[in-house]
Amino acid sequence: MMMTSQMQRGFPTALVLSALLLFLSPGIIPGGEAIWLNVPATGTKCVSEEIQSNVVVLADYLVISEDHSVLPTLSVKVTSPYGSNLYHQENVTHGQFAFTTQESGNYLACFWAEGHSHGNKDISINLDWKTGISAKDWDSIAKKEKIEGVELELRKLEGAVEAIHENLLYLKTREAEMRIVSEKTNSRVAWLSIMSLGICIAASGLQIVYLKHYFQKKKLI
Repeated sequence: MMMTSQMQRGFPTALVLSALLLFLSPGIIPGGEAIWLNVPATGTKCVSEEIQSNVVVLADYLVISEDHSVLPTLSVKVTSPYGSNLYHQENVTHGQFAFTTQESGNYLACFWAEGHSHGNKDISINLDWKTGISAKDWDSIAKKEKIEGVELELRKLEGAVEAIHENLLYLKTREAEMRIVSEKTNSRVAWLSIMSLGICIAASGLQIVYLKHYFQKKKLI
């Protein structure tokens, strides 16, 4: 009876915590988003996201066409912030790529039309891009660990809290890096100002000495 009472108290608490996390931290928790892309007939369409290190990324893409009998093909390439090739496919209509980030920065996914399979028309793509906690397969986790209901929701909340903590640490690190860069820039600007002032004073002194020597030579003073 006591356990049932605790579960009843824990369930609304989990719901309240879920609502607070979703409402207060939409930009802090790494999430997922499905987007619609139009790839031009000539050229490349790219999407990017700034992701910290040690984050799981999972994405599915699918070519959407009104003519289901013939689907246009495209090429896909995903690169890391330092230009490393993480995924590359050609002549595909759908696919999935997944990786764990090794460094922090902008990860870039580019799509371009392949050959003339699209009839010189734009290609529409549905891209479902997930990162962090959103990339986890909670159904598989629940079956593997035999958890459900409130316990599963609490596990999701725990993952969300960990994601928030990691992102706050990442933002703190980035803020420290930006502060160091700003301090170095301010220091360089200050030294440049001092050097410029020194050069101006030296030039003025030389001009005074030259003019004094000139006037003395001409016996004007």
